[in-house]
Amino acid sequence: MIHIEPHRQELAIPVLETPRLRLRPHRVADIEAVAAMWALPDVTRFIGSGPRPHGDVWRNLLRHVGSWALLGYGYWVIERRDDGGFVGEIGLMESQRATEPSFSGIPEAGWATVPDAWGQGLATEALTAVMAWADRHLTAPQTCCMFDPDHAASRRVAEKAGFRPWQDAMLGDDPVTLFIRDRRVGGVAAGS
Repeated sequence: MIHIEPHRQELAIPVLETPRLRLRPHRVADIEAVAAMWALPDVTRFIGSGPRPHGDVWRNLLRHVGSWALLGYGYWVIERRDDGGFVGEIGLMESQRATEPSFSGIPEAGWATVPDAWGQGLATEALTAVMAWADRHLTAPQTCCMFDPDHAASRRVAEKAGFRPWQDAMLGDDPVTLFIRDRRVGGVAAGS
C-alpha cells in the first residue's frame, strides 16, 4: 500500500470583519455545520433541487477553497464575532452556469444562512463586506447574483448591497432573476 501525504499550501484568503460578523476561510472542521445547513429544506427551498447530500457539500467546500487558489476569490464561512457561532456561507464564484443568457466571466455573489440568523440583517452585513472587498481587490467591472424570482429576502439583500435587476433567465428548466452590480471606486460605480 502506498501512503500519500497530503500537500497543504497556505492560501492568502482574507478574513473580513463587520460589527457582528467574521468572514473567514473554510476549514475541514466546518463540514458538519455547513452540511447541516444545506440539509435544511427551508434553506434550500429557493436554491436548486432541495437539500444537499453530505458528499455534495464536501465537494462544494473543496471548490470554495480551490476557487481562491485559481481565481483569487471565493467563499467564506460566516460566523458571529461574539461567540464564533456558525451563520452561513458567502462569497464570489465563477460557476460556468448554463444559463440563457450567459453571465460567464462575471463573478457571481452567493450566500446562504441558517434560519436562526434570518431577519437580523446578517446576510446584508456580510454581503456588504464582501462587495467592499471585491471593489478593492477585483478588476472585474461588475458582479452578479442569481436567485429564484420568488425569493424576496434575497432580492432585498442584493438591492441593499447595490445590485439592481438585470434580466430574467433560465437555469435549466427553472426561471431565475439575474442582478448586476457595477464595481465601486471611491464609493461611485466604475465608469460613472
